[in-house]
Amino acid sequence: MTPTTPTRTPAPRRRARLASHLQRYGVLIALALLVLFGALRYDGFLSAYNVGSVLSYNAMFGLIALGMTFVIMTGGIDLSVGSVAALASVVGAILSPHGLLPALIGAVAVAALLGLINGLIIAYLRILPFITTLAMLLAARGLALMTAGNQSVSADFDHGFTTLGQGSVHGVPYAALLLLAAFAIGAVALRTTRFGRHVLAIGGNEEASRLMGLPVERTLVLVYTLSGALAGLAGVLLASQFGAGQPTEGVGWELTAIAAVVVGGTLLTGGVGSVGSTLVGALLLGVIFNVLNFENGKGTISLSVHWQSVIRGAFLLVVVILQQQLAGRRARAASH
Repeated sequence: MTPTTPTRTPAPRRRARLASHLQRYGVLIALALLVLFGALRYDGFLSAYNVGSVLSYNAMFGLIALGMTFVIMTGGIDLSVGSVAALASVVGAILSPHGLLPALIGAVAVAALLGLINGLIIAYLRILPFITTLAMLLAARGLALMTAGNQSVSADFDHGFTTLGQGSVHGVPYAALLLLAAFAIGAVALRTTRFGRHVLAIGGNEEASRLMGLPVERTLVLVYTLSGALAGLAGVLLASQFGAGQPTEGVGWELTAIAAVVVGGTLLTGGVGSVGSTLVGALLLGVIFNVLNFENGKGTISLSVHWQSVIRGAFLLVVVILQQQLAGRRARAASH
């Protein structure tokens, strides 16, 4: 009998598999290494107070990033989320004397309405998402300033409104629980429902999806409405945490959300993405700036908020370049 030699995986296939794993799990590995670095270098880094503060503060950005994930997976973009969140914070603060639930429902409803308008224009008038949401960014900012009278609106502290942003259960902030619940629902919706499959199909090829009979327009409307509603929820958290509606807040939040989505591995071209990876990407960005704050406290470096924005932009650029390189390697290996 002729001895059989063990089959070996060709080198291009191994490289493609490695690139795939790096693209999928690289952000999680980076987060784990960064947390380990912080735990070894800084006293109190893993304290309940610091972990709770990071989760609570970054819940706003995480909620916006969740909505942005679905938008980007369709091949679109939503530049209006920061302004919509600012408007929702004002509406929530105005309604706060009536209690948390009316304020929450009212603010999220207003934000969802603006998202619905975005979706209708993009889906049925075929206006580019960039142009449509840029216009909504300006409109929502103007509405926020007019509604607030060009100043912060104090929230009511006597009817439970601030509990959402400042309260906790067994040391876990309500904001963090809300964030985790939203991402759990989003992950289930993406992976187990027709809506999730339609989102990925549209991002892969919108015209092919339309020819296949998928409800492209209805799905796009739902996606942008969802993005608006989650931005509204983030705005309620903003007002609840800081005790005031902030019409001038939210500037650049859309870029932070896009960064979290891209860092998590969702392709800007659409059709590929993961809700769980977006959560890890949002936490990674939050932990990076938490580490910088600890480093500032040690006196090793002194970085202003402006420098932190520069670091955020540079980090996003590096991640996009790495994503492109990994995707290119997978494509070349697959062709072999």
